[in-house]
Amino acid sequence: MARKLFVICNLILCFFVLVACGSLRFYQVDPEAKDFHPKGIAIFPVHVGPYEEARLVTEKIIADVLIEKKWFTNVIDTENLNRQILSNEELRNAMTAYLSKLNTLTFSDPDLSRKIGELTKVDAFLLVSVDTWSYTVEKDDKVGKVSMGMTLYEASTGKRMWKVGHDRAESYILIKPDLSAVARKVARDMVNEMPH
Repeated sequence: MARKLFVICNLILCFFVLVACGSLRFYQVDPEAKDFHPKGIAIFPVHVGPYEEARLVTEKIIADVLIEKKWFTNVIDTENLNRQILSNEELRNAMTAYLSKLNTLTFSDPDLSRKIGELTKVDAFLLVSVDTWSYTVEKDDKVGKVSMGMTLYEASTGKRMWKVGHDRAESYILIKPDLSAVARKVARDMVNEMPH
């Protein structure tokens, strides 16, 4: 009887572990991330594609979620980073060159990364993209859907330490779910898996 109970408990535990791990759409972590403990993080401007209405909301949500975690002593939100970029030509040039190489060549330039880290006084950068921000129909259900991706880079080396993609769809009949509330749940799910 005790053995049967032990087996059942283990099966239930395995089920919950699989469900928890399987919730993210995509997850990739560098083996060195276990030793990566950044104190400061900057949130780069969010890439929103055609969902411009999601930009400010998402940038605030990401900053709030990171601050809630209390993992970092310094969280530079996008608004603060943009102010620094406008007031510092060296930072503006480094950011422009870095993001250009990252977007066109998928190359995180270590020299530019290090310079940005030094100028902003952070150890890591977080790049966020909004892939879906809409009300749609899935399998005959009306849903409010948000899909995002996050990538974490080490500032001193430019190395990608972590990448994740996740989405949520909340069904409705008459009252549409607030997409910012859905986005907050997506962001929390993703940040919970972030190296820190």
